[in-house]
Amino acid sequence: MTMKTTKTINPANSDIKWYLVDAEGLVLGRLASQLANIIRGKNKPCYTPSQDCGDYVVVVNADKVKLTGRKMEQKMYYHHTGYVGGIKGVSVAKQLEDHPERVLIKAVQRMVSRGKLGRQQMTKLRVFAGPEHTHQAQSPITLDIGAMNPKNKRGA
Repeated sequence: MTMKTTKTINPANSDIKWYLVDAEGLVLGRLASQLANIIRGKNKPCYTPSQDCGDYVVVVNADKVKLTGRKMEQKMYYHHTGYVGGIKGVSVAKQLEDHPERVLIKAVQRMVSRGKLGRQQMTKLRVFAGPEHTHQAQSPITLDIGAMNPKNKRGA
């Protein structure tokens, strides 16, 4: 009797691709969940939870991402300075004005695992506020997330 074994893929023998996503008009949470699946490798049939076999994603126009409901005024990002009473907060509207790429990075970061593997997978996400990016040499494949589901895109 022959034993059937499960094949696992490691980063050395996985097919790594580069994707380009235009975030203009896309809903933040829906975009972040799609990006988290791609950088984790969950969109591939050879997904291995303990290996980093995801693809690279370049996101442009992160400053034109949309939020649903009243999140623009109500949602806050908090951090602590380390001193007594040192909790600081910044609204999403202010963060989108000052550092729009951080909003998308934080949304995706909260959807990947916390630990060494998650930090390694987050290095595969490249976010740019404007339409220009520095990864033309990798010739990324354009990925239209807005066309996957009508709810992914929000009008002006």
